[in-house]
Amino acid sequence: MIVRAMPPLVALPFRRLVHTAASCRPAPGRHRGHHLLHTVPAAHSGGTAPVFTQALAFGDRLALIDQHGRHTYRDLYLHSLRLSQEICRLLGCEDGDLRDERVSFLCSNDVSYVVAQWASWMSGGIAVPLFRKHPEAQLEYFIQDSRSSVVLAGPEHVQLVGPVARRLGVPLLPLPPTVYHGAEGEPVVAPVQECEWRDRGAMIFYTSGTTGQPKGVLSTHRNLTAMVTGLVHAWAWTSDDVILHVLPLHHVHGVVNKLLCPLWVGATCVMLPEFNAQQVWEKFLSSETPRINVFMAVPTIYSKLLDYYDQHFTQPLVQDFVRAVCEEKIRLMVSGSAALPVPLLERWKRATGHTLLERYGMTEVGMALSSPLAGARLPGSVGNPLPQVEVRIVSENPQRDGCPYTVHAEGDMQGTKVTPGHEEKEGELLVRGPSVFREYWDKPEETQNAFTPDGWFRTGDTAVFKDSSYWIRGRTSVDIIKTGGYKVSALEIERHLLAHPSIADVAVIGIPDVTWGQRVTAVVALEAGHSLSHSDLKEWARRFLAPYAVPSDLLLVEEIPRNQMGKINKKDLARQFYPE
Repeated sequence: MIVRAMPPLVALPFRRLVHTAASCRPAPGRHRGHHLLHTVPAAHSGGTAPVFTQALAFGDRLALIDQHGRHTYRDLYLHSLRLSQEICRLLGCEDGDLRDERVSFLCSNDVSYVVAQWASWMSGGIAVPLFRKHPEAQLEYFIQDSRSSVVLAGPEHVQLVGPVARRLGVPLLPLPPTVYHGAEGEPVVAPVQECEWRDRGAMIFYTSGTTGQPKGVLSTHRNLTAMVTGLVHAWAWTSDDVILHVLPLHHVHGVVNKLLCPLWVGATCVMLPEFNAQQVWEKFLSSETPRINVFMAVPTIYSKLLDYYDQHFTQPLVQDFVRAVCEEKIRLMVSGSAALPVPLLERWKRATGHTLLERYGMTEVGMALSSPLAGARLPGSVGNPLPQVEVRIVSENPQRDGCPYTVHAEGDMQGTKVTPGHEEKEGELLVRGPSVFREYWDKPEETQNAFTPDGWFRTGDTAVFKDSSYWIRGRTSVDIIKTGGYKVSALEIERHLLAHPSIADVAVIGIPDVTWGQRVTAVVALEAGHSLSHSDLKEWARRFLAPYAVPSDLLLVEEIPRNQMGKINKKDLARQFYPE
């Protein structure tokens, strides 16, 4: 795999245009008199600012390719500026600054999404992305919970979100069809006051709800900048990169990792309306320019791509061609948002020559841990802390010198220090750093409970540091099962069960039991045409698992329900089969 050094970004020849919205005006009491011209990328000026402030440095470089055509950075900027002016006019905001009012928007995976996002920021608002596959009730919940002042909608989504907005009495602003075409004209050239972006709200992402009712995670522009610049450094993003984007855009993975990172450095993002295995393989293997060289997805997508591979790339010569092209043309492939089964990783490596880079992140913190870009990657490990991220592995110990927990390991990108005598001790993963969110929207008590008294965010995930790397054992409250006095990892059991030739998908859950505390229960979807008995599974599993980790129950289902990011709500799954 080729690792390229990050060259300095140089502003392309382009008229020095500036954004005039008052979202860039100094906060009351701030010093006035400094001017910001959006020609120097904020990453290199040492400031904190939204990605749109980078755009004019890249001018007519190709930013996006979507189903509607090709769009330059200049196109994105100008369309966004005009939409921000429409937002302010609609809301009667004479000075052009919404002052952190929320702006919900529902757009497809195309240029309209970027324009709506950037326009929200240019207007001084907080962007609240919605997702077209969410039911009306959930769209209503997000708009109402965030107390959005306006709802933006791509032309194709007006009929979906319009009735919801009307019920809530929230103005609806449809994006004009011209957003899909090249922009004409230029904004007025005028100096503006120095932006104070750092602590202003940027986005509210709603959690996937795997542990309860979705919460609005409010991240500031400082948080997003830290997320983006950390990944740009760790994964060596450059303006030469071309990423294929197939993920939903209401989640950190799709928004930060796959969209803001390439736009931050002047790279190109090729966006498909939604995931399609055939189209993805065609993009990988196409000789058209620009050629895809970066890809990121969830494990479910990699599984579906391999299913297509097995069905259509059956000839050895074709398989050799696929592997050769992927090895030569694609520099980075990443998996995240859910645990990556080792058998899936190994199949992908055989097909493409790539060992998927695994990383760990959350809506609340962005990405925190990452396997190395260069060097060996340990299957099942999520590597080490990213730039500006600190982590701890702890266990509760309220009696110890007044400290609420015992630290087993603590590290950052420079290395990890293990407490003597605590080698390979499991505990909850804590995270600290500028990427950590500001608050759960309108939920001060839940925000307070999410942090330790000394300011570390509680991830709710159990982790261990071993073999010089971090390993995630699963959600502390869901994926760690206590049975017969033993503590076992549901993810570890799933990893082994997925190697069974008859098992296509599996979720391991803990079911309350009077005798054992919890019973290890495997919910299994079988490969087509296969059968599996509980006795056969136990006999097979005993070769890999300790006796107490072998599933005591087997439930066969046609399909295991997952959300759009490939995650399983295990609490709902348990209630479905064991309502008592």
